[in-house]
Amino acid sequence: MSPFFELFSGVYIYTFWLTLTLCFFLFLWMLKRLCQRFGINESFFFNRILWYFLSVFIFSRLFYVIAHWDEFKFIKSPVEFFLMSDYNFSLMGAIFWYLFVLFISILLHGLRSGKYMDVSVLSFLFVSVVWYIWSFFGGQVYGRDTNFWIEVLYQSVISPVPYEVPVFPLAIIYAILSFILFSWLYMIAMFVKVRGIIWYSWIILFSVFLFIFEIFNGKVDYFLKLWIWLNFTQICAIVLIWFGLRGLYRIYKTPTSSEII
Repeated sequence: MSPFFELFSGVYIYTFWLTLTLCFFLFLWMLKRLCQRFGINESFFFNRILWYFLSVFIFSRLFYVIAHWDEFKFIKSPVEFFLMSDYNFSLMGAIFWYLFVLFISILLHGLRSGKYMDVSVLSFLFVSVVWYIWSFFGGQVYGRDTNFWIEVLYQSVISPVPYEVPVFPLAIIYAILSFILFSWLYMIAMFVKVRGIIWYSWIILFSVFLFIFEIFNGKVDYFLKLWIWLNFTQICAIVLIWFGLRGLYRIYKTPTSSEII
């Protein structure tokens, strides 16, 4: 897969945006299916889809700018902030602000049910498999030079991967882990009645995966340059792990509750 292709002379279509659109509709499709299975009125999500989209788009871009502050600190206008051509979004920014807007919506409606969070993270894991497979072929998520005998070589002259040697297939590892985690949590959701366990478990496990495997990330951000061994994603993962453990502890302390946020 190429990062872009030429539709007409001088008109380029970036596969990043095509895949992003596909993932958006796959997320909505899975969310609708899970809402029906969990007994949730799907209009709760779809009536606020614009707010979810804007929060994810703006703050994932903001988090990316923060993570690469040495490159973007000279931004002088909103146009420069929103102008991008490729994978210039932060996964952590998207996660933080989607869940934040969802959490506020739940509180404003007086709901105390973790099932809204559960269906969201399951839908995210379902889509992330497609996302990471694409990012592997497109070269948007790639590893560094390693020697595990599973490395892949990007030979395309227009590939965004700067390495000229085989690199760690980070995106494929993330895709496999996302698929395993989705399958496992989906099966648990079918049998466990205490809502909230799924999304807290997802936060912990997914963040642990990111914290460990970001060591092999081939990209260097502003924080990694400052802190030597931690990038921005790993810092956010530590925060999410703490939050998830705190949430599971709350559920453990109130075992009679079947609906906990």
